[in-house]
Amino acid sequence: MTGFGVFSRAGEAARVGWSEGDEVVDLAGLADVFARPSLNALLEEGREAWSDALRAARAHDGPRLPLVDATLYLPFEVADYADFNSSLEHATNVGRLFRPGTDPVLPSWRRLPLAYHGRAGTVVVTGTDVVRPCGQFLLPGSDEPVYEPTRRLDVELELGFVVGVPSRRGEPVPPERFEEHVFGVVLLNDWSARDLQAYETVPLGPFLGKSFQTSISAWVTPLELLEPYRVEAPEQDPAPARHLSGGSDWALDVELELELDGEVVSRGNARTLYWTMPQQLAHATSNGASLRTGDLMGTGTISGSRPGSEGSLLELYRNERFLADGEEVVLRGRAGDVALGEVRGRVCPANPI
Repeated sequence: MTGFGVFSRAGEAARVGWSEGDEVVDLAGLADVFARPSLNALLEEGREAWSDALRAARAHDGPRLPLVDATLYLPFEVADYADFNSSLEHATNVGRLFRPGTDPVLPSWRRLPLAYHGRAGTVVVTGTDVVRPCGQFLLPGSDEPVYEPTRRLDVELELGFVVGVPSRRGEPVPPERFEEHVFGVVLLNDWSARDLQAYETVPLGPFLGKSFQTSISAWVTPLELLEPYRVEAPEQDPAPARHLSGGSDWALDVELELELDGEVVSRGNARTLYWTMPQQLAHATSNGASLRTGDLMGTGTISGSRPGSEGSLLELYRNERFLADGEEVVLRGRAGDVALGEVRGRVCPANPI
């Protein structure tokens, strides 16, 4: 695993480290910005400082700790969280399941990167158990909702990107300025209660079916480190709107896998995303909304076109198999020799009211 994160060893304060294989390199002795229990101070310094930090971290021969002996923390203070729906294959798969006989992709989907606004306070670091959420949903054949633990707990295999430099309210950030503001990427699991989500989504969108927990990796991989793995993004038809054009035609060649209880059930690649990360950021700010240090944006479920590349159980098992209590999910990602931090979580029984 490769990236910046926050760690500690028993009896010591949390500070910034650099993940290198199976070890954590302690960076606290390099500068004050590394001696803090969060990456936020580094995030807000900007692109030149990020490059300096990357070079220093990779060259530093400071104290090391086996990764298995380190306590890992949420690597940055999450200011805000939004999650997109950027995979055409995912949108198509879900549309075919729930709207058979119609065009599976709604007209607006090809015009703009659709998203929902999540809860920053429920973003957690890898290794955090997920408690099965309760909520209202319809049982088959019934018109009256019940309040029960979800029966359709799911995962979503995603990338997330982390904002470092904020923007001013009222000033959109075009795609070509993505790298001025975004520090790096994480793996992200947007846990989803599909039955809660289905009942509440119309007419206003996801809420309790999504807001109970989002898990991210403990290590943020700098965007600069992934530059060699940029590839041409999929063609978009119709052509994107003006605010989504320019500097947005690249994707990341990141191989992805989803493991369920020790068995890899899906393998895909982030290069298939229809809406690119620069377009997602541009759209999120196109109305003048500002960015803050620590903003987190998810790509949405990443699915491929071939069987076995779907990024959710909903798609993999055609709405027939979801997570049971005690099952563990692990997400992994790799770009060449750069391994992203994994995301791991186990399902715990519900705590109903």
